[in-house]
Amino acid sequence: MSAQNSAGIQTLLDAEKEAQKIVQKAREYRTKRVKDAKAEAQKEIEEYRQKKEEEFKKYESEQQSGNKTAEEDANKEAEAKLKEIEKAGQEKGDKVIEDLIKAVTTPHPEVPEKIQRED
Repeated sequence: MSAQNSAGIQTLLDAEKEAQKIVQKAREYRTKRVKDAKAEAQKEIEEYRQKKEEEFKKYESEQQSGNKTAEEDANKEAEAKLKEIEKAGQEKGDKVIEDLIKAVTTPHPEVPEKIQRED
C-alpha cells in the first residue's frame, strides 16, 4: 500500500510540476503579448503623429501663401493710394499753400459765442 501511495504522490508531484511549467509559459506568453501590443500601439501613435504633422505643415504653408498674397495686394493698394495723394498734392499743392497763407495772414475777428450770450 505504501508503494502505491508513493506512486500516487509522485504522480501528483509530476502533475504539479507540469502545471507550473504550463503556468510559467502562459505568463511568459502574456508578458510577450503585452510588450508586442505596446510596441504596436506606439508604432500606430507615431504614424498618426507624423500624418497629423504633415497635414499641419500643408495647412500652414497654404495659410502663409494666402497671407503673402493678401500682403502683396495691400502693398499694391497702398502704392496706388500714395500715387493718388502725390498727384493731388502736385495738382492742388500751390492752391492749398496759398489758401493757408491767406487764412493765417487775413484775420477775421469774431466774438466768441459765450461772450455774445452774456450781453
